[in-house]
Formats: sequence, C-alpha cells, structure tokens
Amino acid sequence: MKKRALISVSDKANIETFAKGLIENGYEIISTGGTLKVLSDAGIDAVAVENVTGFPEILNGRVKTLHPFIHAGLLAKREIADHQKQLNDHAISPIDMVVVNLYPFKQTLAKEGVTEEEIVENIDIGGPTMLRAAAKNYTNVAVVVDPGDYEDVLDSVQKDTLDAAKCKQLAAKVFRHTANYDAMIAAYFTDEAYPEVLTSTYEKVQTLRYGENPHQTAAFYKKPNEAAGTLAAAEQLHGKELSYNNIQDANAALEIIADFDEPAAIAVKHMNPCGIGIGETIYNAFKRAYDADPVSIFGGIVALNREVDSETAQQLSEIFLEIVIAPSFSDKALSVLTKKKNIRLLELKMDNDVVDYRQKVTAVMGGLLVQDYDTGKVTEADISFATKRKPTKDELTNLLFAWKAVKHVKSNAIVLARDNQTIGVGAGQMNRIGAANIAIEQAGEKANGAVLASDAFFPMPDTVQAAVEAGITAIIQPGGSKRDQDSVDVCDKHGIAMVYTGMRHFKH
Repeated sequence: MKKRALISVSDKANIETFAKGLIENGYEIISTGGTLKVLSDAGIDAVAVENVTGFPEILNGRVKTLHPFIHAGLLAKREIADHQKQLNDHAISPIDMVVVNLYPFKQTLAKEGVTEEEIVENIDIGGPTMLRAAAKNYTNVAVVVDPGDYEDVLDSVQKDTLDAAKCKQLAAKVFRHTANYDAMIAAYFTDEAYPEVLTSTYEKVQTLRYGENPHQTAAFYKKPNEAAGTLAAAEQLHGKELSYNNIQDANAALEIIADFDEPAAIAVKHMNPCGIGIGETIYNAFKRAYDADPVSIFGGIVALNREVDSETAQQLSEIFLEIVIAPSFSDKALSVLTKKKNIRLLELKMDNDVVDYRQKVTAVMGGLLVQDYDTGKVTEADISFATKRKPTKDELTNLLFAWKAVKHVKSNAIVLARDNQTIGVGAGQMNRIGAANIAIEQAGEKANGAVLASDAFFPMPDTVQAAVEAGITAIIQPGGSKRDQDSVDVCDKHGIAMVYTGMRHFKH
C-alpha cells in the first residue's frame, strides 16, 4: 500500500520538486485548492481532498480539510489494533505525511492599508488543525511546516531514515510555528496592556558567538513585523558580526538618540552614555560627544542621527570604536571607515514614528517584568521654579539638554552639561552623592559654570552642596522630597537656580 502525503501550502516555493521526490519514493499526493492547481499544472499527479472526503470545499475554502476522513487518517495510532479496526470499518486510509504552511497572517498584517476583514480571512483554521494533529501523532506521521526542510526530509525518505526521532524534531518545529502564529493573532485581537496571559512571540535573527561572557551562549531574536527603526532592521555595511554586548550597547544608543531632533551624537559604553553632543552639523555634534569623555569612548559605540560625511568619518576613524550607527554614510565616509577592518558600520533609518514603544520586557528568574517604555519628555512649559533665582536662557537650554541625557543613565544618575555637551556622567551608584562626585571629578574645571541634572529628587542637600563647591550654576531635578526645602535653601544661599520637572527617570 502506498504511503500518502497531504500537501496544502500557502508558500509554494519548491513544492513541485518536493512533491515529485515523494512520488518517486512511493508516495501518493493529496492536495487542496491552489496547491492542487500548482501541482497539476506542473504535471504532478495529485488527488483532490474532496475526492478523499467525498465532500466539496465550501464557504470560500473556509472548510475543506476539517473532516474525519482527514483527521482520523492523521490521528490514528498504527500500533493500536482498535484504531486500525475503526479505520477499516469506516474505509479511512491513514495519512503518513503532512506538508502544510499557513495563510500569510504576518505578511497580511504588514500590508499598507489592509482591512480588518482581510486580516481575519488570513487566520488559518484548517492548516493549524492538520499540523497539530500530525505533530501529536509524530510516531506515525511526518509533518513538514518549513520549506527549508524539504531537501533534508526528502533525503531522509530516500535513505529510509525518517524515524521517530527525526519526526519528533519536525513536530517540535510545528508546535513552535503554530504557537508563533497564534501569538500574533492574539496580539492583534488584544487591547489590554497587561492581559491575564502574555503570549509574546519572537523570531530568531542570529545565533551569537557568545553572551555577555565567552562561557555563556546567546542568540538575538526580534518581534515579528516590528523591526522598523530598531536594531533588527539595521543593515550592516562593514565589519564582523555583532556580539551580545554590541547589541545591548547599540540598543541603548538608539534609545538615547531617539530623544534628539537636532544633529546629535551619542557615545555609549556598557549601556550608559559616556558622551552626548548636539550641534549645527553632525560633525559638531560628534566633536562635542567625543570631547565630553575622550577616554571612555575608546572601544565604545557611536550613534549619529544624520548622514556621516567624510569630515566626521575621519574623526571617527581616529578612535577605536566597536560600532558606528547612522541613517546613512556618504561614499567618501565609507571609503574612510572601511579601511578599519573590525569596525562595524550599521545603516538604520531612524524613524521614531514607526518604533513600537508600548512595552519594555525584562527577564527575571522565573518570569518577566513588563512596563511601558519611558517616553516621558519635559519641555520649558513643564518645569517649575524652586529657587529665588531663575535660570538664564542659556542655563535653561543646557538644563533641558542634561535632562534628556540623565534619563538614559543608570540610576543613581547625575549628569553635568554645558555648551550642548555632557561633561560629566555619574552612573549606577548606590547613593546620589557618589554619582555626583564621579560626574564632578570627570568634568574637572569644566564643572565651574555648568548645569547639573539628577534623575531623581535629593533626599538631603549633600549633592547640592557638592554642586556649590564645584561652581555649578543651575540644577534640574524632579522635586518631591519631603526635604526639598533643605536643597532649595542651599541653592538660594549660593545663587544657584533650581527647577523641578515633576517627573523622575529611574533606570535600573
């Protein structure tokens, strides 16, 4: 008795070759609709499903394989005599292989101007049902969901090595595939920010050489249809493959640069900005980011939000950098930078309107933390004045710049700034005065006349006192401490302007 393979695919790539190979190895082909036509047009003998079921396709193809003659043939356990008897009693023949891929739901979602009716019609019902039935019965049925597996499966058929172990691997891929498919559908229908069950799905981009350290394994995944404006959408123009730490740092740089509309350059080290600069040109911006901390930028990552020109490229080439990310590179810039063998050049269209900032997911042992992204912004209209002296126009400009920067520094965070550049960054300290001391020490003499931003309020006036001693003239902080007045009094005593944002930016 011939083995039978049921083939019903949305993606028709290489299906004729695969079907011919199965027939050459003793299989009879059953097929449906468009797949049947493709096979018939290629001169491949195939039996229509309706000839197996004795029932026509109805409801515009919504019902065609949902029938006992199909599903009993898939689910019957060959080793159970009663199953075999029931098949014989009902004249049902077993099905030995299922080759199915599903309606293109993901591709439909991504189409411009797509209607809800079109989206719903591209929710496959019969396909997942057949796949899951076959995968459940993997000891008796081989199930193929990925066209990339055709060659390997056909080779196994030819060599008679399509055993239970191989079929279990194929079944596992099926359940991952249908879970991914269902998760995308669930996401489309779900309006709740935090539903009772979170069914996020991710698709593998690449296996990484290792994780944070060489003894750790790692891989990079992306959310389906949400790569635009993110690192997953970047085109690598030059350099070796990205590492785990590269991706972490590059993502941090992209999150920071998204807050700047003017020409901006961000230098990142260990997920903290070590230098941020803005300017009239991208060259000016990078010069300021570099001058902010010419030591820490070594081995770091630079993100720029304008095309890299030859002048900027020359400056970049004089430093050891892991990655440069920009929306584009001029031909002359590429000719300069590609002379450096190991630098990674990533081109990414930085359109913040297409990036999904709805939820940030962080893994913890045994679970996930999910929250909104911190997209909070503060403008001049949002601030309140805490001290007798208000900041000057120049101070206010630099205060708002410093506030954008401190948002992206690990808490406890202090940032000093002047002349559209950071000059001191104190990151991730266990107390705020410790962060302030680091930032002030880094700034050195530049601290005199600079402004200071704190990501959270001052529980005591020690940080303000340190600012006084360093010559800082203005401070921006959230406000809200029970002891705010203590800090205000110190500022008033020394003529420092302090403003409140009413918003904090803890970053853990």
